[in-house]
Amino acid sequence: MYDYDQMTAFLGEWGPFQRLIFFLLSASIIPNGFNGLSAVFLIDTPEHWCRVPASANLSSEWLNVSIPLEKRDGLQVPSRCRRYRLEALVNFSALNLQPGRDVNLSQVEQEKCLDGWEYSRDPYLSTIVTEWNLVCDNDWKSPLTTSLFFVGVLVGSFISGLLSDKFGRKNVLFATMGVQTGFGFFQVFSTSWEMFSALFLIVGMGQISNYVAAFVLGTEILGKSVRIIYCTLGVCIFYAFGYMLLPLCAYFFRDWRTLLLTLTLPGLLYVPLWWFIPESPRWLLSQGRIQEAEAIIQKAARKNGVQAPEVIFDSIELQDLNSQNQQSYNVLDLVRTRNIRSITIMSVILWMVISVGYFGLSLDTPNLHGDIYVNCFLSAVIEVPAYTMSWLLLRKLPRRYSMAGVLFLGGCVLLSIQLVPAYLHLVSIILVMIGKFGITASFSIVYVYTAELYPTVVRNMGVGASSMASRFGSILSPYFVYLGAYDRFLPYILMGSLTVLTGILTLFLPESYGTPLPETIEQMLRVKGIKYKNTSKTKRNTKNEENAVILKTTSF
Repeated sequence: MYDYDQMTAFLGEWGPFQRLIFFLLSASIIPNGFNGLSAVFLIDTPEHWCRVPASANLSSEWLNVSIPLEKRDGLQVPSRCRRYRLEALVNFSALNLQPGRDVNLSQVEQEKCLDGWEYSRDPYLSTIVTEWNLVCDNDWKSPLTTSLFFVGVLVGSFISGLLSDKFGRKNVLFATMGVQTGFGFFQVFSTSWEMFSALFLIVGMGQISNYVAAFVLGTEILGKSVRIIYCTLGVCIFYAFGYMLLPLCAYFFRDWRTLLLTLTLPGLLYVPLWWFIPESPRWLLSQGRIQEAEAIIQKAARKNGVQAPEVIFDSIELQDLNSQNQQSYNVLDLVRTRNIRSITIMSVILWMVISVGYFGLSLDTPNLHGDIYVNCFLSAVIEVPAYTMSWLLLRKLPRRYSMAGVLFLGGCVLLSIQLVPAYLHLVSIILVMIGKFGITASFSIVYVYTAELYPTVVRNMGVGASSMASRFGSILSPYFVYLGAYDRFLPYILMGSLTVLTGILTLFLPESYGTPLPETIEQMLRVKGIKYKNTSKTKRNTKNEENAVILKTTSF
């Protein structure tokens, strides 16, 4: 069997060619950061109350008390969805009666906002909520809009691998960047909530497909020593940089259409990258396009200033490899035996809960005390040390305890928020950011850990199934945030409890740190606490730990 890394070793690991690919592909992820969480500002609900039309001719006294008060977060504030019956107020005003003195307001009948709503213009000039009145009886549409985006992410994660395998990594990368940019631009001109949501779903499909294609392309081009850094730091931190740009843009552009246009147009800047980013030589070889793969390697050698061999890839050896009959596996193999079934179930739960926590905390930043733009920026900044910490943990410490540790950190901190006195707003924000730190670090570690648990024959399917579960978690996350309308601490209690329980579940997974990657299902590490029948022992083939990161990217 041919060894691609050995055949291309003459290129070196970190020459000008590799540095260019590393930074260009990482930079292509930046739009995913601000497009993926743009719902924080596009779909936020500002303060609102029932409109009282000027034609009602109410006196100033009755106009000031036309909205009943309700208790929210321990304070008496104007109701968002009810007003006193306008006909009654008009009669009281015409009779020169005084509210509170001549009329007991608690006995006045109330009604819905029959004349629409008025919205606070602080901090937004407009959002899609104010555009199409997604409040009160229609407030369910706000979380649904965000969930539809994540439905698009779910569909995109499913089809992106298929498209990438068939049409090539580079073609899919730029095609999906075009989808994300083009349909995001069309959203600016949406005339209804239904149109906006349908386009948002398509944008979600392009967003994740672009991310996956860039991930795979980078891992297939870059050498062994650079791949882990690219997967855990390069792509993730550039995503965080894009996330940091979101609140900065939103601060200066507070109308949702202008903001969306500002977030969409930078996608055009990536068009020139077509002439600098090559196709994956590995994919070309898998398609039998040996001459094209050699041309890319020859060009890379010239850029690195090294001499390439006249023949890099042996066509006869590659043809023999492609003609070999290999045993085929399907998704049912993920649940065929008790051991792999237990790992699959635990991995699905783990990924789903982590996704709920990550996106739930990211989307909840408008509900924190203080300035929404500062809070969103802090939520983005905290990801940089989280990714760095996860990289260090992956290098130095066992996977199981690293994963459980960051999950316990995130979950316990979220649970403790309800104990903070209401006037200590800064402490609450700090605790939320620490919780985000722990969950973000776990998100980075879980890719490597899951890939190391599954054997080579089903590794892509195993990580793919787990990643699919995380998409369902992201679809559910807006509704966790939505529960905050009923109880401010309820989202934190639920996310914290689930995260702690998942941390405990992680302790039952086998430890993969420092062990060879399993090649077959029989070689998998055993789940703790499960009794097994005696099975024949087989020798394990040794592999580098880095391969886990490489292989997991193909099913992100």
